[in-house]
Amino acid sequence: MTHKAALRKLVEWYIQVGIVDTVSDEAHSKIGVVIQTLKKTIAQSPPIIQRSVSESVENLKRPEEMSSESTILANQAKTLDELRKIVESFDGCALKKTATTTVFGDGNPKAEVMLVGEAPGADEDVQGIPFVGRSGKLLDLMFESIGLTREKNLYISNIIPWRPPGNRQPTTAETTICLPFIQRHIELINPKYLIFVGGVAAKTLMGSKEGIMRLRGKWVNYQTPGLKAPIKAMPIYHPAYLLRSPGQKRRAWQDLLTIQLELQSNK
Repeated sequence: MTHKAALRKLVEWYIQVGIVDTVSDEAHSKIGVVIQTLKKTIAQSPPIIQRSVSESVENLKRPEEMSSESTILANQAKTLDELRKIVESFDGCALKKTATTTVFGDGNPKAEVMLVGEAPGADEDVQGIPFVGRSGKLLDLMFESIGLTREKNLYISNIIPWRPPGNRQPTTAETTICLPFIQRHIELINPKYLIFVGGVAAKTLMGSKEGIMRLRGKWVNYQTPGLKAPIKAMPIYHPAYLLRSPGQKRRAWQDLLTIQLELQSNK
């Protein structure tokens, strides 16, 4: 019997014995609740179910556990090439199984300005390069207008290196697991300026609950244990949002001018 068939049998048995609700008054990790529920009930299930499911249950890990694992792995990287190999061989995020390729980074690794987006889209998944679709072309035009290109003085990456199915927004669990990799990525590039492209990137790296409307256009200090000094960072609108809401391009242009002014004043 396959694991899927065994799990189906287990669910059917749940219903038969009256297990139809796993909600409690306290907050729980959804994955943790599933693991604990399965462990408690497998012992009472038929032997064939026990044999088929037990191994799979023991291999399940909470996002926090996978984050600890990715932190240990990320901190082992002393160079970008080492980090790339670690990320490419990491199997702790389910997105990797549905993605075509790992999208690591692009541009000049010695650039003073680093952009961090959310996750790859369909075009990025095919080419293995961040921001190459419609929104990526708009992003290039935006920063070219203030004298920044990925060929010369710009480096680009994402929080998530694998495309979420259907270009959906990454889950909290997925960003938690992948966060140590982009943090180490930033530490190794060690840019003078960071630009968080979009609300997911801004909220994840800043640890903020505020939306991009409130966060955009303001300089903040970004710090991790691996950085010798804080990095000036600014959230901006994601170009995909600007394609959907062209009326916001005026504010996006204001943010670009703010970035340009900062770069010129520190030459």
